[in-house]
Amino acid sequence: MKTAPKGSPDVNQFIFTTKAKEFLAWGRKHALWPLPFGTACCAIEYMAVVGPKYDVSRLGAEVVRFSPRQSDLMIVAGTIVEKMSPILKRIYDQMLEPKWVISMGACATSGGFYRAYHVSQGIDKIIPVDVYIPGCPPTPEAVIQGITQIQEIISKKAKS
Repeated sequence: MKTAPKGSPDVNQFIFTTKAKEFLAWGRKHALWPLPFGTACCAIEYMAVVGPKYDVSRLGAEVVRFSPRQSDLMIVAGTIVEKMSPILKRIYDQMLEPKWVISMGACATSGGFYRAYHVSQGIDKIIPVDVYIPGCPPTPEAVIQGITQIQEIISKKAKS
Protein backbone atom coordinates (compact mmCIF):
# COMPACT_ATOMS: atom_id res chain seq x y z
CA MET A 1 0.00 0.00 0.00
CA LYS A 2 1.35 3.38 -1.01
CA THR A 3 1.38 6.22 1.45
CA ALA A 4 1.07 9.91 0.68
CA PRO A 5 4.31 11.92 0.58
CA LYS A 6 5.27 13.57 3.84
CA GLY A 7 3.47 16.89 4.34
CA SER A 8 0.61 16.16 1.92
CA PRO A 9 -2.87 15.37 3.21
CA ASP A 10 -4.03 11.79 3.11
CA VAL A 11 -7.21 11.71 1.01
CA ASN A 12 -8.47 8.70 2.97
CA GLN A 13 -8.81 10.94 6.04
CA PHE A 14 -11.45 13.17 4.48
CA ILE A 15 -15.11 12.42 3.97
CA PHE A 16 -17.19 14.51 1.61
CA THR A 17 -20.94 14.20 1.96
CA THR A 18 -23.75 16.12 0.35
CA LYS A 19 -27.17 15.61 -1.08
CA ALA A 20 -27.33 14.68 -4.74
CA LYS A 21 -29.78 17.54 -5.36
CA GLU A 22 -27.36 20.09 -3.87
CA PHE A 23 -24.42 18.63 -5.80
CA LEU A 24 -26.32 18.91 -9.10
CA ALA A 25 -27.35 22.47 -8.23
CA TRP A 26 -23.70 23.34 -7.56
CA GLY A 27 -22.81 22.05 -11.02
CA ARG A 28 -25.67 23.91 -12.70
CA LYS A 29 -24.86 27.10 -10.83
CA HIS A 30 -21.26 27.12 -12.03
CA ALA A 31 -21.96 25.98 -15.60
CA LEU A 32 -24.70 28.22 -17.00
CA TRP A 33 -25.06 28.20 -20.77
CA PRO A 34 -26.69 31.51 -21.72
CA LEU A 35 -28.75 32.08 -24.84
CA PRO A 36 -28.68 35.81 -25.64
CA PHE A 37 -31.91 36.99 -27.25
CA GLY A 38 -30.56 40.40 -28.13
CA THR A 39 -32.52 42.87 -30.21
CA ALA A 40 -31.18 46.32 -29.37
CA CYS A 41 -28.54 48.29 -27.46
CA CYS A 42 -28.72 45.97 -24.42
CA ALA A 43 -27.33 43.20 -26.63
CA ILE A 44 -24.26 45.35 -27.31
CA GLU A 45 -23.85 45.85 -23.56
CA TYR A 46 -24.06 42.08 -23.03
CA MET A 47 -21.10 41.70 -25.42
CA ALA A 48 -19.04 43.76 -22.96
CA VAL A 49 -19.97 41.35 -20.18
CA VAL A 50 -18.58 38.34 -22.03
CA GLY A 51 -15.45 40.26 -23.02
CA PRO A 52 -12.13 40.19 -21.17
CA LYS A 53 -12.71 43.31 -19.05
CA TYR A 54 -15.71 41.97 -17.13
CA ASP A 55 -15.06 38.26 -17.81
CA VAL A 56 -18.32 36.52 -17.01
CA SER A 57 -16.43 33.24 -17.39
CA ARG A 58 -15.32 33.56 -13.78
CA LEU A 59 -18.96 32.89 -12.89
CA GLY A 60 -19.15 29.88 -15.19
CA ALA A 61 -21.46 31.54 -17.71
CA GLU A 62 -19.16 31.99 -20.69
CA VAL A 63 -20.39 29.17 -22.92
CA VAL A 64 -22.78 31.29 -24.98
CA ARG A 65 -25.06 29.13 -27.07
CA PHE A 66 -27.37 30.11 -29.89
CA SER A 67 -29.44 26.96 -29.77
CA PRO A 68 -32.25 26.79 -27.19
CA ARG A 69 -31.75 23.04 -26.80
CA GLN A 70 -28.22 23.64 -25.55
CA SER A 71 -29.02 26.54 -23.22
CA ASP A 72 -30.39 26.85 -19.71
CA LEU A 73 -30.32 30.66 -19.26
CA MET A 74 -32.11 32.99 -21.65
CA ILE A 75 -31.04 36.62 -21.51
CA VAL A 76 -33.61 38.81 -23.26
CA ALA A 77 -31.78 42.03 -24.05
CA GLY A 78 -33.70 44.73 -25.85
CA THR A 79 -37.06 45.71 -27.24
CA ILE A 80 -39.53 42.94 -28.00
CA VAL A 81 -42.16 43.94 -30.53
CA GLU A 82 -45.48 42.11 -30.69
CA LYS A 83 -44.47 40.19 -33.84
CA MET A 84 -41.51 38.73 -31.92
CA SER A 85 -43.61 37.54 -28.97
CA PRO A 86 -44.56 34.12 -30.43
CA ILE A 87 -40.96 33.56 -31.52
CA LEU A 88 -39.66 34.37 -28.03
CA LYS A 89 -42.22 31.98 -26.52
CA ARG A 90 -41.31 29.22 -28.99
CA ILE A 91 -37.60 29.54 -28.25
CA TYR A 92 -38.30 29.49 -24.50
CA ASP A 93 -40.42 26.36 -24.90
CA GLN A 94 -37.59 24.63 -26.79
CA MET A 95 -35.20 25.07 -23.86
CA LEU A 96 -34.81 22.01 -21.66
CA GLU A 97 -35.56 22.06 -17.93
CA PRO A 98 -34.25 23.48 -15.69
CA LYS A 99 -34.19 26.89 -17.33
CA TRP A 100 -34.01 30.48 -16.18
CA VAL A 101 -34.73 33.87 -17.76
CA ILE A 102 -33.14 37.28 -17.26
CA SER A 103 -34.98 40.36 -18.51
CA MET A 104 -32.18 42.79 -19.31
CA GLY A 105 -32.93 46.48 -19.62
CA ALA A 106 -35.94 48.75 -19.48
CA CYS A 107 -37.34 47.68 -22.86
CA ALA A 108 -37.46 43.95 -22.09
CA THR A 109 -38.72 44.61 -18.58
CA SER A 110 -41.46 47.18 -19.24
CA GLY A 111 -41.35 48.31 -22.86
CA GLY A 112 -38.98 51.15 -21.98
CA PHE A 113 -39.95 54.48 -23.47
CA TYR A 114 -41.86 52.74 -26.27
CA ARG A 115 -45.49 53.17 -25.21
CA ALA A 116 -46.92 51.92 -28.49
CA TYR A 117 -49.26 49.20 -29.67
CA HIS A 118 -46.51 47.25 -31.40
CA VAL A 119 -44.07 46.94 -28.44
CA SER A 120 -44.50 44.34 -25.73
CA GLN A 121 -44.79 46.08 -22.37
CA GLY A 122 -42.65 43.50 -20.60
CA ILE A 123 -41.61 39.98 -21.53
CA ASP A 124 -43.15 38.61 -18.34
CA LYS A 125 -46.45 38.70 -20.23
CA ILE A 126 -44.95 36.16 -22.67
CA ILE A 127 -42.57 33.99 -20.62
CA PRO A 128 -41.76 33.67 -16.91
CA VAL A 129 -38.89 35.89 -15.75
CA ASP A 130 -36.56 35.03 -12.86
CA VAL A 131 -34.43 38.18 -12.65
CA TYR A 132 -35.05 41.74 -13.86
CA ILE A 133 -32.05 43.97 -14.58
CA PRO A 134 -33.01 47.66 -14.78
CA GLY A 135 -31.26 50.25 -16.89
CA CYS A 136 -31.15 51.71 -20.36
CA PRO A 137 -28.88 49.94 -21.00
CA PRO A 138 -27.82 48.30 -17.74
CA THR A 139 -24.17 48.39 -16.81
CA PRO A 140 -22.05 45.26 -17.16
CA GLU A 141 -21.81 45.15 -13.35
CA ALA A 142 -25.62 45.00 -13.16
CA VAL A 143 -25.68 42.12 -15.63
CA ILE A 144 -23.08 40.25 -13.59
CA GLN A 145 -25.19 40.86 -10.48
CA GLY A 146 -28.21 39.45 -12.34
CA ILE A 147 -26.27 36.29 -13.20
CA THR A 148 -25.21 35.88 -9.56
CA GLN A 149 -28.88 36.25 -8.56
CA ILE A 150 -29.71 33.36 -10.91
CA GLN A 151 -26.98 31.35 -9.17
CA GLU A 152 -28.57 32.15 -5.80
CA ILE A 153 -31.97 31.02 -7.10
CA ILE A 154 -30.43 27.72 -8.19
CA SER A 155 -28.81 27.19 -4.77
CA LYS A 156 -31.99 28.05 -2.84
CA LYS A 157 -34.11 25.74 -4.98
CA ALA A 158 -31.76 22.85 -4.19
CA LYS A 159 -32.08 23.43 -0.44
CA SER A 160 -35.86 23.55 -0.47
